[in-house]
Amino acid sequence: MSILPSFLSREVLREAEGETGVVPVPREYGVDFATGQLTGKTVEGKEAVMVWIWNTLHTERYRYAIYSWMYGVEYEQYIGETVTDAYLQADCRTETEEALLVSPYITQLDDFVAVLEGTKLKVSFAAVTRFGRIEVENSV
Repeated sequence: MSILPSFLSREVLREAEGETGVVPVPREYGVDFATGQLTGKTVEGKEAVMVWIWNTLHTERYRYAIYSWMYGVEYEQYIGETVTDAYLQADCRTETEEALLVSPYITQLDDFVAVLEGTKLKVSFAAVTRFGRIEVENSV
């Protein structure tokens, strides 16, 4: 297992599911969401998807050469800018969907809300996954 994002692509997942009829269970290193530190445990399934979402939302896209350009979000574009609430909701939702729907385990995002408070962007939504619904509230 790698500390780098390692979710299977949708194509690889479909092939594995077609060959064996079983969907591979995602595994990630556990993260304490309050501190951002690794817990030293390995998590699987829904908890692994939660870790992947948290990591993705806290990684600015294109900043780190070690990550694929498909990984991360572009939230810094909103900080210090004057944007309307309608624009923020629409554009931030699009950014978040582009970042998270690359995961074959996440099927859609519901109840999306974005609020810009000074230098913090707070996003909340429900991610519908193969393992159930995950409520996400994040400040980045």
